[in-house]
Amino acid sequence: MRSSRTTWCGPTAASSTGAGLTDRRTSTAIEIIQNLRERIREARANGRLGEVEGLQGSFDAAMAKLSSLKRSPTDGRPQLVDLGMPVFTDHAPSPRQGPGGPR
Repeated sequence: MRSSRTTWCGPTAASSTGAGLTDRRTSTAIEIIQNLRERIREARANGRLGEVEGLQGSFDAAMAKLSSLKRSPTDGRPQLVDLGMPVFTDHAPSPRQGPGGPR
């Protein structure tokens, strides 16, 4: 039985050096994408639309990963990662109030 979940595992950017590792990661991403295409086709043929939707999310993430690998430097330099800006809301209790509100 096939697993319905695809995970992306690999070395961190700090341990990635040289083009060899990038080439291996790129070929792995391509294999994952091909597998996901086949699984999406099979799920559509069998009318499993919920599975198609989940696999499509994994496919999109794998395509984004492949795109980022193609843009990454191959000289071993560490790559900057955009973590985004945190979003602050007024819905969180203040540190003085605690989780139950004012006392």
